[in-house]
Amino acid sequence: MSGTLDYVARILEENVELLEAIVSNDDSLTYGAIASGRNGPDEAIIALTDYSVEELTDTLSEAHLTTKGWHQFLDDFVNDPELTTRFKANELR
Repeated sequence: MSGTLDYVARILEENVELLEAIVSNDDSLTYGAIASGRNGPDEAIIALTDYSVEELTDTLSEAHLTTKGWHQFLDDFVNDPELTTRFKANELR
C-alpha cells in the first residue's frame, strides 16, 4: 500500500497536514522509509514505502488510544506548535 502522502492520508483517514508534519520529523519513521522527488520546478512529492505505511499505521493507532497518548505523540513528533495545538483541539479523530 505504498504511495504519496495524499493517498496514504485517505487510506488511514488522517489529515494530510498531520502526515506531512510527522514525516518532516527525522525521528518519526525508520531511516529510508520516506522517498521524495520533484514533479516540476516548484512541486515536491513525498511518498512512503509499504513498510513506512505499516509503521505509521501502528504508531498512529497506538497514539489514538487515549487523549494523553495522542497529546504526547503530537508533542514528540510534530515540530510545529500551531499544528500541535490545532490537532490537540480535534482530540482523537
